[in-house]
Amino acid sequence: MKPNTDSQVFLAGDIGGTNTNLALVRYRQGAFTLEYSQRYSTQQENSLLDPLARFLDSAKQAGFSAPLSACCVSGAGPVVGGVIQLTNAPWAIRQSELQNFLKIPTFLINDFTAVSYAVVLLDTQDKQAVTMMPHPDGSQPQPGSGMALVVGAGTGLGTGFIQKNEDGSYRAFASEGGHSELPCYDDLSRAFHSWMTDKLGTAPGVELAVSGQGIDNIFSFICSPAFSKSLIGERYSLADQTLDMELSQTVSSILAKPESERPALIAGNRASDWRCALTMEVFVNFYARKVSGLASIFLPSGGIYLAGGISSKNEAFLLENHRFMRIFEENYAPHIRAFLKDASVVLVRDYSISLLGAANAALQLSRN
Repeated sequence: MKPNTDSQVFLAGDIGGTNTNLALVRYRQGAFTLEYSQRYSTQQENSLLDPLARFLDSAKQAGFSAPLSACCVSGAGPVVGGVIQLTNAPWAIRQSELQNFLKIPTFLINDFTAVSYAVVLLDTQDKQAVTMMPHPDGSQPQPGSGMALVVGAGTGLGTGFIQKNEDGSYRAFASEGGHSELPCYDDLSRAFHSWMTDKLGTAPGVELAVSGQGIDNIFSFICSPAFSKSLIGERYSLADQTLDMELSQTVSSILAKPESERPALIAGNRASDWRCALTMEVFVNFYARKVSGLASIFLPSGGIYLAGGISSKNEAFLLENHRFMRIFEENYAPHIRAFLKDASVVLVRDYSISLLGAANAALQLSRN
């Protein structure tokens, strides 16, 4: 794929259940540069038009006046008939509405389709942008060509696939794999699955364990009468410890907070409270097993990318004693274990990646 040497400016949006991120991204000589961005609260808006108008006005006041070539907005939900009904917010994004407002070509894509368009831009040697996840044997394979898997835990759980061709071209595929089945692997995970099933009236999807809301769900289960110490198997770090089953002051304080605030508090208190520590350990187990399962679908030789805010904010915890990768490598089938032990797993540290991906999508889609 030949780079376009002309300078173009794209309006990029990344709309999640928590944050609405908007940016002006310049493309010049094959590289994307984030030039101006603003963040808004998704839950405090009623549509995208109002924050979009405020963003364009603030950009103009800041001195950005270059004409826009195209717009691409990614949203946390599937694109159906030119509409994204956000899965974790009460409003929708409409392509026709945005295009009528902006008067430029406008595209809607799934949020992890945007991340897929972004990972092809990453330099895996750039330690500020990525961390290569080492296998327990110390190896750090580099991604090649072929299918790549993108998975990321944030407000929800996003998934996507992108075919990376040897000639440098690529094609992204949307996925709603975050709503696929929740993997059960021991007594604790099966008890959590049963507890969630009782709450929902149906079997839970993996997003309800591997996401911000998932961390809260696991924590609430561990704090409930349905949990007992006997569920903690020998592979957990707390297995041999004497545990006070009374709810600590820390736990009671967290439970009193709004659900949206709990995940960060749980992660932040994992060193001082055993329920927080166990919650994060169970979360990582679910996360690693799901990524491993998704990898078995296409055997992604193009790399496995862990995106989303939770991975980057808890990088040290995932890396500690190869916590994530030890679980990731497990599989009952020898040929799948062999693939997983040689798979390239990349933790994405750059939080602005989705905006660059939306800009890249705008460039690619406007060429078609």
